[in-house]
Amino acid sequence: MTAYVDSSALLKRYLIEPDSKLGQSLLDEDVDLVTSRITIVEVRRALGLLASAVERVLTRANFAHDLESISIVEVDALVCADAASIAEETGLRSLDSIHVASARRISDVDITFITFDVRQAAVARSLGLTVLGA
Repeated sequence: MTAYVDSSALLKRYLIEPDSKLGQSLLDEDVDLVTSRITIVEVRRALGLLASAVERVLTRANFAHDLESISIVEVDALVCADAASIAEETGLRSLDSIHVASARRISDVDITFITFDVRQAAVARSLGLTVLGA
C-alpha cells in the first residue's frame, strides 16, 4: 500500500501532540510513504517553533533520516494547476490544496491520504481519496 502523508501527520512522529499515538501507528504500518516537497518546509518550520533546542537537533536529524525512505512529489506545473482548481472550488487553503493535488498526482490506485487536518481531510474525501487520521 502507498500512503500520502502531509505535515500534520508526519509531525506525529516527532512531537507529542493530540493523536500522536494514532499517527505513529498509521506511519509505522508497512506502507510506502509519499509526500510533497512542501512538507519539508512545513515540518522544519514546526520543529523550529515547537521543539526545544535539544529536541530541534534530534528531531531534525530523525526527520532527515526518515526523508531518505519517503518518496517526494515535486510541486510542478501540473500539481499547481490542480491545487489552484481545488482551492478555487473548495476554499481549501493553498498549502493544503497542494497536498491534496500532490496525492492525486500519484498513480497508485490504492493511495491512502493520511492527515490530521479536518478540513483538508474533508476535501480529500470529497475528491475520492481514502483518508485516515482526521
